[in-house]
Amino acid sequence: MSTKLRAGVAGCVAGVVGLLGALGFAPNQPQEKAKGAEATTPYVLDFTVKTIDGKDQSLAEYKGKVLLIVNVASKCGFTGQYTGLEKLYKEKKDAGFVVLGFPANDFGSQEPGTNEEIQEFCSGDGSKYKVTFPLFAKISVKGEDQHPLYRRLAEQPAPIGGAPGWNFTKYLVDRSGNVVAKFDSRVKPDDSVLMTRVEELLKAK
Repeated sequence: MSTKLRAGVAGCVAGVVGLLGALGFAPNQPQEKAKGAEATTPYVLDFTVKTIDGKDQSLAEYKGKVLLIVNVASKCGFTGQYTGLEKLYKEKKDAGFVVLGFPANDFGSQEPGTNEEIQEFCSGDGSKYKVTFPLFAKISVKGEDQHPLYRRLAEQPAPIGGAPGWNFTKYLVDRSGNVVAKFDSRVKPDDSVLMTRVEELLKAK
């Protein structure tokens, strides 16, 4: 390569480097990650929660199970889904499926009762639902006092997560403890798409 050609190439390279520098790029330097670019982990079992009767429960104890996490309410138009959730739980529990119910009063103030009142409504002698799947102490699933579990769920990208839109939003969790799908309140427990996903996850041992 001639001396003049080398000088021309060097000049072009220097010009490109200068332009990149002016635009805020630093060649051969590690780029700082954009804020929020790092995805939040989909793992949701690294929390300890309170059962509805006040005992500590590590969600890690459910690892190896397929979970359906649901924010429930006693005075909602979707409250009747308790029947379908209990039926689904009874049918699939021996295969490793568990429904986890989290009472919340965030939507329409439709879960105003105490934990004791909620437990009686869901599982008491006079209950029409006779819930046997695990119920937990009332929490907040949105807002400033949002429970860390629901903050994690809300931080997930669609379609596996996102903030709950109303009572009885459903999050499906695989055997490894990762949330893999979200279903809105209108999706009933016996919905064919939901049932298919549950079956797929149960088969993946």
